[in-house]
Amino acid sequence: MIFEDFAAFAAALPGFRALLGLDLGTKTIGVSASDALLSSANPVETVKRTKFTADADRLLAIAADRTAAGIILGLPRNMDGSEGPRCQSTRAFARNLAARTDLPIGFWDERLSTVAAERALIEADLTRKRRAEVIDAVAAAYILQGALDRIRHLKAET
Repeated sequence: MIFEDFAAFAAALPGFRALLGLDLGTKTIGVSASDALLSSANPVETVKRTKFTADADRLLAIAADRTAAGIILGLPRNMDGSEGPRCQSTRAFARNLAARTDLPIGFWDERLSTVAAERALIEADLTRKRRAEVIDAVAAAYILQGALDRIRHLKAET
């Protein structure tokens, strides 16, 4: 099930299970996962995109391995907040993925996530080659961490 409202997504999550974060690109999908307490996000891997079925199979296998409670997809809004072709592509991916799983799927604004991930990797003194290998998974962790922080804030309000 796809949730447009983030609070409804957070409320639909069962307790003590991880979340997956995805950073969809045209050539790769960065994958991150949280711990069961939903406190921290960590890069998992970068999936090289082939066909949707193969990509979805790999993502759902990762979700199963980590007993994930849900999936956060980075939504690549334009800097002015509008949605362009990349958002449409992400929403189409979400619809196709939702047809293959019962896991709740939510969206998180991913503006500047890759820039932030790149800065963190440069500060960590990774070589350009190594940064290229991990940037998508680190960006996915950045996206997921933002969502986890929001979930914690929502729980604190109740």
